[in-house]
Amino acid sequence: MRFLLIGICLLWTGQVMAESCANDRVTLRGDWGQAVFAVEVADTPPKRALGLMHREQMARRAGMLFIYEAPGTASFWMKNTLIPLDMLFADRAGRITRVHHRAIPGDLTMIDGGTQVYAVLEINGGLAKRYGITVGSVMRHPAFADGPAAWPC
Repeated sequence: MRFLLIGICLLWTGQVMAESCANDRVTLRGDWGQAVFAVEVADTPPKRALGLMHREQMARRAGMLFIYEAPGTASFWMKNTLIPLDMLFADRAGRITRVHHRAIPGDLTMIDGGTQVYAVLEINGGLAKRYGITVGSVMRHPAFADGPAAWPC
C-alpha cells in the first residue's frame, strides 16, 4: 500500500510538472511569488511583426511570448496596438533583464529591450507592478529548455 501511494504521488508530481511547462503557458517567479499566463507564441518573423496589433482586449492572465532564433537586440513599438502592455524582456536563460511598464497604445516611440534578448512576454499593462514582476524574475517555458535555463522544464 505504501509503495502504491508513493507511486501515485510521483505520478501526480510528474503530471503537475508536465502541465506547468507547456508551449501555451509561461510561468514567472521571483521573490514576489509566482504567476502563470496563457500565451500565444510569436516565433516567426510574420507572427512577431503582427504581435498584438488590432486587438481591443486581452484576458487578464493572457499574453504573447515573442521568441527569437538567437539572443540579440530587440525593440518594440505600439503601432496599431490598442491596449496598454507591459513588456518583459528575457535572456536565453529566461531571466527578466528589463521591464517596460504600460506601453502606450499607438505610440511610435521605440521601446528598447536591450542586448541579449531571447524572448519578450507582453502582458496587460499594469500587471507587472501589480504582481511585483521585476528584473531578476525568471520565466519557465519550453523555449528555454535547450539552453542554460534558470528555471528548467
